[in-house]
Amino acid sequence: MTTQTKINVTAVVHASAETVWKIWNTPSDIMQWNCPDLSWHCPKSENDVRVNGKFKNRMEARDGSFGFDFEGTYDEVDLYRKLSYRLADARKVTTIFTEYDGKTTVVTTFDAETENDLEMQKQGWQAILTNFSNYVESKN
Repeated sequence: MTTQTKINVTAVVHASAETVWKIWNTPSDIMQWNCPDLSWHCPKSENDVRVNGKFKNRMEARDGSFGFDFEGTYDEVDLYRKLSYRLADARKVTTIFTEYDGKTTVVTTFDAETENDLEMQKQGWQAILTNFSNYVESKN
C-alpha cells in the first residue's frame, strides 16, 4: 500500500469568507482567475456546489497547444468554510476558508499526481491560488 503525497498551498485574501466563497464558486469568476499564468486561460466553467454535485473547468494554453478538463465531484460542502472533492482520477482535494479580522485564509490540500514533479505541482496550484487572491482583491 502506498501513501498518497499531499501538497498544501495557501493565500491570505483581503476579503470576507462570504466574498471569497462566492468568487471561488461562480463560473464567470472562475474563468477569470483559474490559470497559473498569462499563457493559460479557462474558457469554460461549470459548477454545481453541493454534495455529489460536479464541476468542470476547461484549462487551455492560449496558443492552442494543449488543453484539459479539470473536473470532480464534491464530497463535502460547508458554506463559507470548507469544500472537499474527488477529482476524475480519484485524487482528493480539500480547501478550507478561515476568516479573521476582515481577511480570509484559503488553504488547499491536494493529493499529488505521479506524472509531474512535486515542486512543479505545488508551484502551479500556488500560482492559480495567487491569481485567485489578486482577482478577488481587484474586485473589492
